[in-house]
Amino acid sequence: MPETGHVGQHGRAGSVVRPYGDTTGDGMVQTSFTLPVPPGPKAEGAALQLAQKMGIEPAMVVHSTPIGEGFTFFIVYGSVRHLVDLDAVQVEERAYPLLSPGEVNAAVKTRLRRSLVVLGACIGTDAHTVGIDAILNLKGFAGEKGLEYYRELQVANLGAQVSVPELVHAARARKADAVLVSQVVTQKDAHLRNTRELAGAFREAMGESRPLLVVGGPRFDPAMAAELGVDKVFGRGTTPGEVASYLVHALVPEEATA
Repeated sequence: MPETGHVGQHGRAGSVVRPYGDTTGDGMVQTSFTLPVPPGPKAEGAALQLAQKMGIEPAMVVHSTPIGEGFTFFIVYGSVRHLVDLDAVQVEERAYPLLSPGEVNAAVKTRLRRSLVVLGACIGTDAHTVGIDAILNLKGFAGEKGLEYYRELQVANLGAQVSVPELVHAARARKADAVLVSQVVTQKDAHLRNTRELAGAFREAMGESRPLLVVGGPRFDPAMAAELGVDKVFGRGTTPGEVASYLVHALVPEEATA
């Protein structure tokens, strides 16, 4: 449990907290990193120097191991003096209710009065389908069934390494209402480049008639949707129910269509 601090700027007690490690309020944190230095005493000294510059003091190297030639991986443990003001924390709040599969199906059936067409894929060179499979496949994720379980959703999982032009063509051919894209590979911000390419291609090919664009992955910031040109960004730990609820919120009218 974190230690609560002084009264915050809005007068609420407990708005300031600090990290907890061995004892309450000790400020202990653990971090890991790799340095391009061969293992040995000099490498550990370099790791401690970096930790001190990060504000971790006193710092201890609790683990180090060589990874490849000329590189060492470190885990460093130590104390920081930094505090966290909870009143200053800004997060993307969910603006729609979480619905059960039955509620999703009922909303689509009674208010949209047709199947909701959803395509999913991993684009570019990303071959990691675990994320998109967790959202779409029947087995689902975290105890929730995937979107294939929802009888009023027409779901197609296009798999991995789908090019953006192929995805645009498939969305147009299938008259997709929504396109879900998972990006796990993030080296040199590949996930951001790929998402901007996706948004630009759909905008150029389909304009205002493009489907809803939803992207997700462990390194995405949910607040970046507008910057990336998509409608919604999901971060790590997203469940199928959250995605299905968002699709209803964004695509299903409040009143039944004529």
